[in-house]
Amino acid sequence: MSVHATARIVADRTGLPVLTSDGPLALRRTRSTGPRLRVTLVGAMSAPLGGDRLAVEAEVHEGARLTVDSAAATIALPGADRRHARYDTTLEVAEDAELHRTPQQLISAHGSDLRMHTRVRLAATARLVLREEQILGRYGEQPGTLITRLTVHRAGGPLLDTGFSYGPGAPGGWDGPAVLAGHRAVGQLLVVDPAYEDKPPETVSLGPTAVLTPLAGPGALVTALAVDALALRRVLDGALEHLLGSP
Repeated sequence: MSVHATARIVADRTGLPVLTSDGPLALRRTRSTGPRLRVTLVGAMSAPLGGDRLAVEAEVHEGARLTVDSAAATIALPGADRRHARYDTTLEVAEDAELHRTPQQLISAHGSDLRMHTRVRLAATARLVLREEQILGRYGEQPGTLITRLTVHRAGGPLLDTGFSYGPGAPGGWDGPAVLAGHRAVGQLLVVDPAYEDKPPETVSLGPTAVLTPLAGPGALVTALAVDALALRRVLDGALEHLLGSP
């Protein structure tokens, strides 16, 4: 039997007036340093499985600072329901607010079929750090089907719209030399900061399979391939330190 669940977070200057868990999506307020609030997603059961419809919604009100992370990797698994699973994330960040969304990896296990869509709406003076990492297959296995999309709007206009498709349900060539070239860890890091309007970051090569690219707006996008999750995290942590001065 498939699961439909939506977890919701609202952060403001006073704290977390809304922190609603649902089904396998358990939210916990966790300790943080400085003025930033922190919420950790703890998996309460195996998910997403075939047919599941999961969603996480986060609103950061004016002037608030929030980090949303996760306690462990998320594993997409096949289930008795042969339909694909969905995992949608919606993030809204108001004026002079800041959100760091840094979950652990998403692992696409053999036989799974998952669609992921992250939608972000930013006010003109909002700041964002968003990290997404996908591991294609557990050790020694082929991946499932994974289709992802990231859509970002800032000040009412589009800033970024990108997506990837991997696995047996993806168009041919996804594992060829022009795309993954045999790599099984894929990640991206998006940093949006109004300060980049005056001084945008420069394009920087972060190794043979990773690059930092400025956007047509106050943001920078890092895309990276790696042989495994550990190597991927090292690249993205290094990129974040390059952009912000701290990992």
